[in-house]
Amino acid sequence: MIMKKKLFLLLLLPVLGLAQTNETTSDTEIKTQPFNNKSRLFKDWSVSVGGGASFMTNADLTSFYGGKVNWGWNGYVSLDKQISHTFGISLLYTRGQTKQKAYLNDAAGVGQGHTKFDQIAVIGDVNFSNIMRRVDNKSNFRWALHGYGGIGFTGYKTFLQDNAVLSKWPLYIDQKMDISTLTYIGGVGLKYNISRLLDIELRTLYIISGDEEFDGGGWTRDAVPGYNLINDTYSDNAWLVNLGLSFKLGKHKDHLRWVDPLQIAYAKTADLEEQFKDFKVCDKGDGDNDGVCDDWDRQLDTPAGARVDGSGVALDLDLDGVIDLYDKCVTVPGPISNNGCPIETIAQTLLQQVAIEEINKYFNGIEFELNKDVIRPKSFQDLNQAADIIKTLGAGDSFIVVGATDSRGSSAYNKKLSQSRANAVLKYLVDKGVSSSVLTAEGRGKEDLKYTECDPATKCPEWKNEANRRVYFVAK
Repeated sequence: MIMKKKLFLLLLLPVLGLAQTNETTSDTEIKTQPFNNKSRLFKDWSVSVGGGASFMTNADLTSFYGGKVNWGWNGYVSLDKQISHTFGISLLYTRGQTKQKAYLNDAAGVGQGHTKFDQIAVIGDVNFSNIMRRVDNKSNFRWALHGYGGIGFTGYKTFLQDNAVLSKWPLYIDQKMDISTLTYIGGVGLKYNISRLLDIELRTLYIISGDEEFDGGGWTRDAVPGYNLINDTYSDNAWLVNLGLSFKLGKHKDHLRWVDPLQIAYAKTADLEEQFKDFKVCDKGDGDNDGVCDDWDRQLDTPAGARVDGSGVALDLDLDGVIDLYDKCVTVPGPISNNGCPIETIAQTLLQQVAIEEINKYFNGIEFELNKDVIRPKSFQDLNQAADIIKTLGAGDSFIVVGATDSRGSSAYNKKLSQSRANAVLKYLVDKGVSSSVLTAEGRGKEDLKYTECDPATKCPEWKNEANRRVYFVAK
């Protein structure tokens, strides 16, 4: 049963990946159309309106004073775009008023004021219920917990009056909405899906103004008469509690915020399981353990370790009758008697080895000026002979001209000298008609001693040190 569920889910994944496209199937292909309004499967736009109470909190003047609540009001309208089933974004406009009080001193008594505010904000909406919902829950769901966070700009007008100076000259603050009025918004909400057209939501938002004057206590912290010094706060914040309606726009039945693709996948899998409850996968097993069920395995006795194609047949890339498991030349056809390698390859290899040995006989006599990469003229004849042999080798082969030194001197110096001498020999050969594409020069310095026991050089007779100073020829 578990095997069938995994198989059906695997088959459904491509369908879910194209969930916003209109698909038609035939015997030979799956046709899709570009993502546009016609191909949408869900609504993803809505307009929300609502209103409720507003309170000034975490401020010098607050809506909670003397054991009583000074109720304010707010209303909002928003344009909502659902990006996925777990995340949306809204452009929100809110207007409201808070009422607040605070005791300053005996002369002033209890100051009373209000703040009228307008706010435009961009809010992110995270659907926690869709994130946490079990994918094997097949029941329809109507409740969803949402989290909100965003930024906005808030303009406001405040009024404050008390029993002292402000009784005759109330304090007014008029803050225009601009870049300096950046505010932060966070909150949670509980949505209920009333119908395919309408949602209702109970939501609470907390506004962090970042302003000392949002409660009307004065333009600056030290402003007379001193309300901004009542509490040690530098940001007056507001708390909104709302009840609202969301009107879901579009012709489709479901809105994306009420859809869980994995839940749909499991539901479709359950339906398929019910339709094909007698369907058996790999009923005959896999006798040769090649990963292909015997029900459709065309080669039931595949050797252990052999790679196979989708029908269970061992791979033979060069089609020479020797499967890749046993083929010594996987990409080059060859007879079974030679383990899949062509006979001529062996002959060519032997000829190449003989040619390299002959070339190195001529290389053995190459002499250079002392501590230089200048070839002495007496070595030209040997290099000419070597060049003639190299030109007879296959154009598709590659060879290395290797330079080496004895163990005297520093590694860096010997490496540089050996590379220069190898380059000089390569250049001479190319000047004599050898193709530069088949040759590479490599200086190995004293890291490639012919007689390894000669490090340091004082351990060996001079003829061995001289033999270590050489240029030789190898196949790449």
